[in-house]
Amino acid sequence: MDSSEDILGPDYKARILTLQPDAEGDVVATLVSRNAPTGTGRAVLYVHGFVDYFFQTHLADEWINAGYNFYALDLRKYGRSLRSHQTPNYVESLQSYDEELNEAARIIREEDGHDVMVVMGHSTGGLVTSLWSHRRRFDGIVDALVLNSPWFDLNKPFFQRTVGTVVVDRLATYQPRRQVGVLGEQYGRSLHATTGGKWDFNLSWKPLEGFPVLAGWLRAIRRGHAELARGLDIRCPVLVCASTASAAVTAPLETITSSDIVLNVRHITERSTQLGRLITLARIDGGIHDLALSAEPARSRFFDEVFRWAGAYVPESAVSPRN
Repeated sequence: MDSSEDILGPDYKARILTLQPDAEGDVVATLVSRNAPTGTGRAVLYVHGFVDYFFQTHLADEWINAGYNFYALDLRKYGRSLRSHQTPNYVESLQSYDEELNEAARIIREEDGHDVMVVMGHSTGGLVTSLWSHRRRFDGIVDALVLNSPWFDLNKPFFQRTVGTVVVDRLATYQPRRQVGVLGEQYGRSLHATTGGKWDFNLSWKPLEGFPVLAGWLRAIRRGHAELARGLDIRCPVLVCASTASAAVTAPLETITSSDIVLNVRHITERSTQLGRLITLARIDGGIHDLALSAEPARSRFFDEVFRWAGAYVPESAVSPRN
């Protein structure tokens, strides 16, 4: 399908990817793209987290300025891809996302002619892209993987991470749409411009209070966590970035705006060793959960680490893309 102008303006194009229908009906994903001003054979594919979609134009700016064409994928039932008949953000297997990831990679490499592709995943997107990169590890698809606060374990006490996981797994067999949790609005409020934050985003697609956590979805996440815990074999270089500190959502505002209040950064650092053979870990002082949305100077530190690492580990392109 041809691309059309994206909601972000004329510099961005959006392409609807028609996927296999599921129990709720028709399913699509959306591939957003923006080209660098000069031809390049290198591209980056960005994948968002839970209750999220691509809106971070400054992230695209950084990759464009570094000489990459930029792509972002709004996964099925997220953001641009969410349809009125669908349960927001819901899947029952993380492997379902392989369909749109495979198609996005095919477009980037075959149709648009890039010979180098970096994949960047945030939070849940970091878990999804890690598992996908592991499954595609022998195919030469992913040249480098950058993870921004990837979700590698449940940020709950030991009992909930163990016994609670067993309960959710069994419940999801019989009542997959049963609500088992909520996110709370503290993180969203700390981000959005109308509630004291610095960023503007669509509150229908990324509501401050999040979307309900359903049993079938959480079971899929916990199975992904378990697969990671057993050990992956990602063959490309991997950069894992996380804040230096986590904090409770009840912490003072100055702590909330300089810490990860969504995930336990210890889980990220410990589980990163399970990804593959060449892993680099960068800790960002003052970083929040989405490091790209951190206040300065943490945001610049994050980008500095990403592109210093990319300069060392991402190969130069051999050809220019056709578009």
